[in-house]
This record gives sequence, C-alpha cells and structure tokens, in this order.
Amino acid sequence: MSHSGFGPAALLSCTAGRATLVVYKKGEAAFWQGDEADDVFYILDGNFKVAILSARGKEAVVALPKKGDFFGESCLRGPCRRTATVSTMTRAKVLKISRTTMVGLLRNEAGFSRFFTSYLLGRNARVESDLVDHLLNSSERRLARLLLLMANYGQEGATESVIANISQETLAEMIGTTRSRVSFFMNKFRKLGFVEYRGGLKIHSSLLKVVLHEDSAMWGDSSN
Repeated sequence: MSHSGFGPAALLSCTAGRATLVVYKKGEAAFWQGDEADDVFYILDGNFKVAILSARGKEAVVALPKKGDFFGESCLRGPCRRTATVSTMTRAKVLKISRTTMVGLLRNEAGFSRFFTSYLLGRNARVESDLVDHLLNSSERRLARLLLLMANYGQEGATESVIANISQETLAEMIGTTRSRVSFFMNKFRKLGFVEYRGGLKIHSSLLKVVLHEDSAMWGDSSN
C-alpha cells in the first residue's frame, strides 16, 4: 500500500539503521495488552489481529492489520500501556520503529510525515465507515463488506483475492453476530459462487452484490 507517493521502499530507506526488521511465526504476539508502549510497527508482509480482553475475561477482535498497515502508534502520545494484544494470523515481517525515531521522522522527513498522516486519515475514515456499517446494515452485509475489505477490493492497484485463514468465531466477533450465523452466510456465499475454498478463502468481486443490494431480504437475512 502506498500513500502520498511514498511507499515501503522509501520507508525502509529513511529508517535504515534506525529501525529493526522482525519476523514473526504464525500465532506469535508482537505485544500484549498491558505491555509498555514504546514502538510503532509497519507490516511489510503477513496478517495480524488486534484483540482486547475485558476485565471479565471476554476477548473481542477489533481489527485485522495487514501488509501496508501500521499498528502500535498510540505510543506517540507519550509513555502508556498497550490497550490490546496484537498477534499474527500468518507468518509475518514487520519494521519495528522506536517512538523516538518515529517522532524524529515525523518532524524531519516531509515525505514520511505525509505518508503516515495519509495512512491515519484513511484508517480513521475506515473506522467511521465500520461504525455506520454496524449501526445500519444487516449482519450478512457486514460480513460481505468485511470479506471484501480483507481482500483489498476497491483499493488502487489491489490484486489480492485470497485472504488468510480466519476462524468463523473471529468473523462473528468483528461483525457482532454469532458463529452459526456466519457459518450460514458463508455456506450461502459459497453456493452462490461469491467465495470459494481453494488454497485459502478466495473472494470474488461478485460478493459486492450483497453489500450494494438495498433489500437484504433477497439474501435471506431479516435480522442482525
């Protein structure tokens, strides 16, 4: 993913000698909820999940960062604790940048500053869209939208259509419904030819029909 004409190659160049390249195995945590926050991470390859554990022990997956995304940037506000656990869903490679280095880059590297600001603005717009989606759309349409977003549908230059394996429990948590409802919808999407299981979960652009169609009853979803 590139923002403001500044891409991963430029990022690696301007952080040379000032950042650490880290490779994670599948299921490994970059950090845990409650850890001291002192680094920002940029994903060069792989998929992660962001999970929050409540005081009562209930876990909720709130985001699925992937290649081209940052995470952990809350540390830029100053010394604080991590509010979520971020762990890998696949083998992954990241650029780990200290808070001090990030602040220096934002102050002194105009290209990087535009790159990072553009990313944050885009993600903020995504969060607002997610809120509207949860408030106004059916669970079936929320699932279809989430799958399309995970497959990078509609992004400039995006060619990815096969997404990382993700459990139905996680999908259910993210769209606010039950695993059984997700299973029902996924089976229907498969029968309609919108998705297929072949070397991973392959998402077809035809799934957009579910998101765009105004009458959710057409797809058999009459409740959230």
